[in-house]
This record gives sequence, C-alpha cells and structure tokens, in this order.
Amino acid sequence: MEKWMVAAKKADFNRLAETFSISPVLARIMVNRGIKSDEEFQRFLYGDLSALHRPGKMKDMDRGLACIRKAIDGGRLICIASDFDVDGVFSGYILWRGIRRVGGLAYVTAPDRAKEGYGLNERIVREASEKGVGCILTCDNGIAAMEGVALAKKMGMDVVVTDHHEVVYEMAVDENGGEKRIYRLPAADAVIDPKRADCEYVFKGLCGAGVAWKFVELLYEDYEVPKSEFYDLLPFAAVATVADVMDLVDENRIIVKYGLKALAKTSHLGLQAVIRHSGLDKDYISAYHVGFVIGPCFNAAGRLDSADMAFRLLQTEDREEAERLAADLVALNQSRKEMTNLGYERAVQKIDKEGLFKDKVILICLENCHESLAGIIAGRLKEKYHRPVIAGTEKEGVIKASGRSIEVYNMYEALSACRDLFERFGGHAMAAGMSFKKENFQLLRKRLNQSCGLTEADLMPVIHIDVPMPLDYISEGFIQELDLLEPFGKGNPKPVFAERHFKILRASVIGKNRNVLKMIVCNDSSIRMEALYFGDVKAFDDYVEEIYGEAARNRMYAGLSNPVDLAFTYYPSLNEYGGRRTLQIIIQNFQRIPR
Repeated sequence: MEKWMVAAKKADFNRLAETFSISPVLARIMVNRGIKSDEEFQRFLYGDLSALHRPGKMKDMDRGLACIRKAIDGGRLICIASDFDVDGVFSGYILWRGIRRVGGLAYVTAPDRAKEGYGLNERIVREASEKGVGCILTCDNGIAAMEGVALAKKMGMDVVVTDHHEVVYEMAVDENGGEKRIYRLPAADAVIDPKRADCEYVFKGLCGAGVAWKFVELLYEDYEVPKSEFYDLLPFAAVATVADVMDLVDENRIIVKYGLKALAKTSHLGLQAVIRHSGLDKDYISAYHVGFVIGPCFNAAGRLDSADMAFRLLQTEDREEAERLAADLVALNQSRKEMTNLGYERAVQKIDKEGLFKDKVILICLENCHESLAGIIAGRLKEKYHRPVIAGTEKEGVIKASGRSIEVYNMYEALSACRDLFERFGGHAMAAGMSFKKENFQLLRKRLNQSCGLTEADLMPVIHIDVPMPLDYISEGFIQELDLLEPFGKGNPKPVFAERHFKILRASVIGKNRNVLKMIVCNDSSIRMEALYFGDVKAFDDYVEEIYGEAARNRMYAGLSNPVDLAFTYYPSLNEYGGRRTLQIIIQNFQRIPR
C-alpha cells in the first residue's frame, strides 16, 4: 500500500518562471526541491565551476597541507590510507595523482575488507613505518580511527585525516542533568572533515573524494599547477559522489554536472576501458550509468577481490593493462550481481518464514553469503519492506553487518545508543557498518525495535508527486526543458507527475524477457499517448483483475472497450524510432482513484 502526496510548497511560480526563462511547472519542481531564493535558483540552473566553495574554510586544511608539503619537500614517502569502496578508491587516486604531480612520493593502500574491515588499522600503520613513511594521509576514513592514528603518532609519523563521515561522539550528562554529546577526534596533526562541529565550511555533504579533490585544489595552488589540471580530476570526484549516494545539491550538483561532461571527454585509460567494456556510450553517460554500471564495477574489486585491482586500473598508463583490468572488473561485477541476487532471494525467504517483516527494524544474519554483499542486500530489503534493515554475516562468533535506513530513521543515532554492543561501528544517518558478537544479536534486535519510535505511517511508502499534470501539458519542448534539472539522484530525484484517470485502450507485454508493459492510454481530455511500465507486470495484472475482474483485464489486452480506469504517476519522454519522434510516458506507480 502506498500513500500518494502532492507537494504543496508555495511560491510565486509565475514570477520565478519569468525571471529565469523557465516554465511555471519547472519553477514549482525546483521549489519542491527546497530551492527558494533567486540566488539559489540561479545557482541550481546556471551555476558553473566558478560557483564552487573555496576549500580554505575547512577546519585544519592549512595544517594538513603544511604536513603534506613538509613530506613532499623533504622527499619523505607518504602513505595514502584509503578505503575499499568506490569513494575510497577514487579519493585515494585523486590524492596519489595530486601528490605525484607536485613531485611527492606516495603509495595507496586499503584494508582487506574480509580480514580487516573498515578503516586505518595496525597492519597499515606498521607497514608504513617499515617503509620509512613520513606522513599517513587518510581519505574516506580516519575520523573514527583513534587507535590507528595513536599508533602512527607513537611510531613518529605525521597523520593527516581527510574524511566525510560523522564524527564519533559519546553521551554525557550536562550541568543541568540533561544529555549532551561529547565529540571525539583522533589525535592527528590535522583532521579535515566538513562534518566537524567547528568546521566553517558551508557545505557539509561532500563525499570522501570531494574532500580529497578540495585538498588537491589548494595543494596545486601552492605548487602553481595550472587550474586546468585540477579540473582534470573532476570526473573522479563526480563518479565517487554519485556512487557514494551523496545528495546532488549545492556543489555536489556542480561537481557531478560538469564531471559527467568531463567524463565524456576524458583521456584516462582506466575510465575509458571500463566505459567501453560496460557497453556504454561515452557521449551519453548519466548519473544513472555511474551509479548502476561504472560505480559497481569499481566496487566489485573491494567486495570480492582486492581494492588493489581498482587502484591499478586507475594508475596504469599501459593501454593493454587497462583493457585487461577493466574486463576483469566488469566480469567480477557480473559475478557480484549474481551472488547478490541469490543472497537477496534467500534473505526474503528467511524474513517471510521467520516473520521478521513484523519488526520495525529488521536485523537479519545471512547464511552462505559473502560478507561484502550484506550492504547491497540490506538496501534491496529496505526497498522491499520499507523499513530500516541491518544485514550481516557470521564468522567465528562475530557478525559483520551493514545497515540501510529510511528517511525518517537516523540509523547512526539509533546505533550510537547501542554502542556498548559493538566491537566496531561507524556510519551516518542513512547507512552504517558494524561488527558485534553473535551472542548480542537478539539483544540488539530487541533494543533497536523497542527504541525506534517508528509508527505504521512511517513504514508506509510515500510517493511524493511534484505536479498533478495532465497529458495535455506535455510537449517536446517541455521534455527538453526538464534536462535543466539534471543530473538526477539522491537529493534531486527525477520529478514525479500524476494524473487521476487514465483509460487503457490497449495493452501488450513486450521485451525479450516479456517484462515490459506497453499501453495506449487516454485521459479525460481525450489525449492519447503511449505508456510504458517497467515494473512488476504480474502485480499490475493482478491489481487490474482484483479491481475490475478477469474479463476486463482480458478485454484490455485485446484492445476492446473495458472499464479499467487507473491513476498513474509518470515521467514524460520522447520515443525516437525509425526517424520519428513521439511523446510517451513512463509509468512509475498506479492505483485506482474512484470518480
């Protein structure tokens, strides 16, 4: 059951439309995204790279740069301690390439996901010491690495942390008997993280690669490297921003918008090879392609093999090696998809069999599943059951788990209240990673569900409709105008339009796998249009039969007069075939609304 809600934010849409030469509908959509002032409208529609914020405002940026300059100028080796996911791999590459460009010596390393888990660890620190490293520079991790940083300092190395994750805190009693947060930072020479409470940097939503990119901006300025070379690193920050599911607002939007354009023109051998082996057209790469094709390929290395494979692909200057590594990554990602599907199906069976779907926060231990897939499976389970999900795997009495949340539930804060049950823990409002003893599984499940505060209304999927718009309004010009809103993604979703009554004049199931529903629909104004539905066709059929009966459903497929009358949410598009361009709508949701 879904709840459809029409956005009701108020503004002078006609004035905004006239001021920025857009339609009132587009102005309304932008207001729905929280864009209010004329300055924000200007920035959203026409903001370019010159509108990016200056990185000098980040707390400790000056101290971090001083440490790195000392190592570079002194000829000391720098250890870039990264993470094993896309954001970690790309932030590590950005820093490695930046330091090498200004004459520094550096290497990138990451923990073994299966053996070591997330973050700067003792093995990385001791190996760095043995290699004579003068400074450890973290990226996409480090904010919670109290022990690793302390060990590095004890062994005589400088440590610079660059991260974007939440700062670790503990609850304490204030002078009035209430609760207050005590934030803890690692004892590094510099801790650069926009989420620090004392950081004045205006935008808090950068990914790890975004922070690394900003760091290199100032590094290049110090060494008088041309600005164009800094912008050559833009595609890597853009891929990481999308792959790490950052909100595409403020400067993230600019990074991704211009990063995608730069990606189409990149001469980077590794990126070119992955795009080619993934079967993508480099001239038409969207945020969707990055999030669901390119990003997962780089992620597959750290999940199923080693992040070293992804680093080698980015670092190589040999075309043949790039082609071989890219082919291996694409094949590895295909294996990951097959393993994920199997793990997901088994998880659904277990949840349904054990009645775990009754919990408001689902905690599940997956059997015979690669631990690196737990987060992906948790995300898919969250979508299916529309509630927070934590999925983990058990080995030698310890469960390693990943969580994915819904908008109304701050998973980081909820898990912070259970910190005493964890061996390791970190994350943010929408996702978290943790490890805990198997014996604490049921206790964690109980405490999370007792304290979640979620209501049945919170757990009902809500479809947010931007504009109730009849088919009459759709034109080729309007569809082209919607391009101004791209790139779409988290924080800037594709607009949702809706109309209350559609008659289905004809329907057919098409596609190689018979999984696409093609319809000719007609609204109350007698406007006819082609409609495509890429969702669960059987569920659609069952719904029509339940409401209108089997005979009506059969007449709908036969193209005969029938009583089927449904409301659709949709997105308009152009169908180009055989040199002809026709208007069509892509159906997203459906339900019957009585007249």
